[in-house]
Amino acid sequence: MTNDDFEQALSELESAEDFLVHFGVAFDPAVVEVHRLHILQRFHDYLAQAGVMPADVEERWRLYAGLLAGAYADFVGSDARTEKVFRVFRRDQRRTVRVALSDLSGQRRDAT
Repeated sequence: MTNDDFEQALSELESAEDFLVHFGVAFDPAVVEVHRLHILQRFHDYLAQAGVMPADVEERWRLYAGLLAGAYADFVGSDARTEKVFRVFRRDQRRTVRVALSDLSGQRRDAT
């Protein structure tokens, strides 16, 4: 397999299932159904963290397969909220709101 073949094959993959099948990662369809976007994003994140890719196509294929297997495994016994792949899950949910007493007293209506 050449580098061009590798890139061409990647460009034809459309779904999480396509990636998992292509790289030979055994998977439970129920897990993928619920976490497909999270798995693909985690795979993307792992690729970005991997840094320089091996020049040898077979080594790169094995690296991709291992990173994808790891991304999938992250969601086998976990969930999106725990894994916090997307920014919406990483936001601090606690918020402190400050309202001046003068702002409240200006809106007070007398009950008389």
